[in-house]
Amino acid sequence: QVQFVESGGGLVQPGGSLTLSCAASGTIFSIYPMGWYRQAPGKQRELVATIARGAGMVYGDSAKGRFTISRHYAWNTVSLQMNNLKPEDTAVYYCSYGQGDILYWGQGTQITVSS
Repeated sequence: QVQFVESGGGLVQPGGSLTLSCAASGTIFSIYPMGWYRQAPGKQRELVATIARGAGMVYGDSAKGRFTISRHYAWNTVSLQMNNLKPEDTAVYYCSYGQGDILYWGQGTQITVSS
């Protein structure tokens, strides 16, 4: 079983920045992706970014050029630096870890981008 502690959500103005952090506990393998997904009201959950040793970083279209994911493999933590945030980035952001067919989710943290 994998569990997560997420932090860093909140309210930010358009154009602002936030950093999300996630610490995972349990059996974590560096070759499997760890990262972030998000879900806005009325929309499907979508990929933000994931990172794994070997496979590297994968970004969703909305994150490219604005967000940067990083991972500390020894500590089982992952961070997401988000810049130039837009109102359409408003969503619940979920930390995730995927091992084969199994995908683990955190409880989610709300990010609201509004003036």
